[in-house]
Amino acid sequence: MDCGRVINPDVVKAQMEGGTGWGIGHALRGEITMTDGVVDQANFDSYLPMRMSDMPAVEVHIVPSGERPTGAGEPGVPTAAPAVANAVFSVTGQPQQTLPFSRSGIVS
Repeated sequence: MDCGRVINPDVVKAQMEGGTGWGIGHALRGEITMTDGVVDQANFDSYLPMRMSDMPAVEVHIVPSGERPTGAGEPGVPTAAPAVANAVFSVTGQPQQTLPFSRSGIVS
C-alpha cells in the first residue's frame, strides 16, 4: 500500500486487513434479498457476514514514501472480490461473474 508517509503503521495495517475481510465476506456470501418489499435477512441467524474463523491471513506491505501523509481508507475492499474470483478460477476453471459468488454453488 502506498498512502504517503505513514504516521501509524498499525492503523494502516488494520485498515487493510479489515477492508480485505469486509470485501471477501461480501464477495462470497454478502447478499440481501427481499420478498414482497420486505428484507429476508432479519439478523445474523439469516445473514452470514464474514466471521473471524473465515478470515485468511492478510499480509500488508507498506511502501516507504516521502510524499505527504494521506489516508488508508478502505483500499482492501475493491481488491478482494477480483482476488477471490481469480483464485476460484485458478482452481476450478470456472469464472465467477456474479456477486455474491455463493450463488454459483462453487463457493460457499
